[in-house]
Amino acid sequence: MASREQFSSTTGFVMAAAGSAIGLGNIWGFPTNTAGNGGAAFVVIYLALAFLLAYPALMAELIIGRASRANIVTSLKGIGAERGIAWAGVLVGLYGVVIASLIYSFYSIVAGWMVAHWAESVTSTLGLTGISEWLVGFSTERNVIFTALFMALTMAIISQGVSAGIERWSTRLMPIMFLLFLALIIYVLLQEGATEGLKLYLIPDFSGLKPEVFVNAMGQAFFSLSLGVGTMLIYGSYLGEKENLPRIGAIVTLTDTGIAFVAGLLIMPAIFVAKEYGTNVFTDSGELIAGPDLIFQVLPALFGSMGSAGLVVAFAFFTLMTIAALTSSISMLEVPVSLACEHTGIKRNKATLMIGSVIFVISLIICFNFNALFVWVINFTTVYSQPILGILLCIFVGWLWHRNRILEALKPGMPEAESSLFFKLWPVYVRFVCPVLIALVLLHSL
Repeated sequence: MASREQFSSTTGFVMAAAGSAIGLGNIWGFPTNTAGNGGAAFVVIYLALAFLLAYPALMAELIIGRASRANIVTSLKGIGAERGIAWAGVLVGLYGVVIASLIYSFYSIVAGWMVAHWAESVTSTLGLTGISEWLVGFSTERNVIFTALFMALTMAIISQGVSAGIERWSTRLMPIMFLLFLALIIYVLLQEGATEGLKLYLIPDFSGLKPEVFVNAMGQAFFSLSLGVGTMLIYGSYLGEKENLPRIGAIVTLTDTGIAFVAGLLIMPAIFVAKEYGTNVFTDSGELIAGPDLIFQVLPALFGSMGSAGLVVAFAFFTLMTIAALTSSISMLEVPVSLACEHTGIKRNKATLMIGSVIFVISLIICFNFNALFVWVINFTTVYSQPILGILLCIFVGWLWHRNRILEALKPGMPEAESSLFFKLWPVYVRFVCPVLIALVLLHSL
């Protein structure tokens, strides 16, 4: 049996894991949710739930992954088998694979929009007005073409494997993304109107909070950290024995929530800068514009008001968004691909092509039934299914897995694990507290 691939360095893993976590979920989803859920109050709730619920669930995936060195189905089947219910592990694992695939199907559509707007910044510079209008105009044809282009790019990277594909490209793309991010934030914060956006984003108002704000914040935390669907479990299975799992999990969580917060510093002020340039940023009822196409309503108008400089800023912004989308989509596609490779022995490049093609068909169905399916798929997968899978993973680790197995997984990279505060608290928390809190948030929204 061939040895399992691994990340070649801690930096490579952190970049790949951060790349999975830091994607459109942060730069597109988080500001969109913030705008639609009360501004700063949503931010506070999101940050609290990220550490109270998402971090413990992330650690469950990392620990299971390194202990089992397998995909989510095989890993959970093994844990279930210890209690005579291997079938339960298979069902939960397959549920995770299906949800990861569905997320990738709608995610690729949104990523295709990013690529189309990036291309538009180029065609506008060249004076190709007709092509530019088609690129930014909403149409099924455009959605299909750019979804296919984005998926092909993701599949090309996945087919190269862990160190040569996932790690190499994440390590290259993430620093570029950070630099673009910083430059854009500095530019936007220096514009007229930015202060109004900052006030909405940084000064919380908890009056009139609705129950759905909590479930949306929790769903956002799980979505942006790629939890519940086996992504981080698989990345954990590619992690070397010497790595300290609690420390790496904390780094990934802090990086993810930090980037989400910083993304808000870019998008929320940019909305009100666009207002200064004459763009309508409020709905007929007086609420701030929100929804999946928020940045496509506001930012292009802002860029267009900047003259020739706006073309450069638009190019940089949508380059950033495309990179962010790519680093996350890599991890999503890896979930079903790793399962196929390990269970059938099929070569990685062939498995990538076959599975990617099947998911592309799902994306086509969404594209041709956009109004009926797009938001429904997002809510089904990210708002509800990911937290539910988080509960199930907590149950597997806290109730079905022997405590000694957790210790065995931690010790190679953390010799003092048995006496550590993490090992004394986390198994109890993930067994009793975490699943109950997740369930309460979900039930409170119904």
